[in-house]
Amino acid sequence: MRDTVLRMRTAATAEPDAAFWRPAQGPVVCLGETMAAMAPPPPHALDTADSLRLSVAGAESNVAMYLADLGLPVSWLSAVGDDALGRRVRAAVARAGVDVSGVRTDPARPTGLLLKDPGAAGTRVHYYRQGSAASALGADVLDDERIGAAALLHLTGVTPALSPSCRALVERALHTPPARRAHTVSFDVNHRPALWPPDTAPSVLRDLADRADIVFVGLDEAQELWGEHLTEADVRRLLSGPRVLVVKDGGRGATAFTERAVCTVPALATEVVEPVGAGDAFAAGFLAGLWSGTDLTRALRLGHLTAASALKVVGDHGPLPDADTVGAMLALSEQDWCRATAPWGTDPAASR
Repeated sequence: MRDTVLRMRTAATAEPDAAFWRPAQGPVVCLGETMAAMAPPPPHALDTADSLRLSVAGAESNVAMYLADLGLPVSWLSAVGDDALGRRVRAAVARAGVDVSGVRTDPARPTGLLLKDPGAAGTRVHYYRQGSAASALGADVLDDERIGAAALLHLTGVTPALSPSCRALVERALHTPPARRAHTVSFDVNHRPALWPPDTAPSVLRDLADRADIVFVGLDEAQELWGEHLTEADVRRLLSGPRVLVVKDGGRGATAFTERAVCTVPALATEVVEPVGAGDAFAAGFLAGLWSGTDLTRALRLGHLTAASALKVVGDHGPLPDADTVGAMLALSEQDWCRATAPWGTDPAASR
């Protein structure tokens, strides 16, 4: 997939929206909790399945794994328990090509666990993460040498909801004004209502997001947090601080706002096996596009392509198409892109 990133870099000035701020090229660090995850095989629900599939799930490590797939040098920082699930989590993320040497092992706290329960109304997720190893992370993790050498640090709104020390970590990461930061900070709002005390998430997440350089937020979660009638443009007015704001509208499309441009790219028609993890995949694709120096249109397209790989598998991390296919999709005319479907076979089992 590194060939795709190089091709994107070569084509970076092909579009009129190419001349906008981008993060510097260099190592990427993704910081946050990853849990062991269990889910029934489709089409079963949790209460009727005879077996469960064990995998790993974490917003930040999902992003890290897809960035590695796309050829970026990336590390994941977190903590896991000194247990079998923690060892499994660390090994799974490492197999994707992510540097996990900075992941801490906590001898006193367990690795978190989640259960996915697919159903006709969507997938419910049950978390067992209170008191987990990652919830004890604090601001001192930002002193890690990998962050000191990073060009980009990726965080999400899950982390500040885990504990006071985790919230202090994210606040410290975003405390320095953008012009004085040693690296770019990317922040995915990633609102998880079950993790927040009542009436606290809207103000905290808006404040944190508005201090980041690059922000991802779903239109539906923005409406849930800050007003049910918000449009994409309204979200930009609420979050005027980020240099790049991406508002995702589910299976319809995504809009990127910069100081100089607004760009909307429709999503690809995709067969959905399981939706959890698609937002993380989208963020990774878009960040890889920015990192490569390409224009907003191709960065958004790479986000949609990467998201489609997550939509087609039960787990959070699915295989991407080959570099030639991705390159061809990125080069489509606007009309052809709008008619295109995700470039995978129709059998979802082939992607698992």
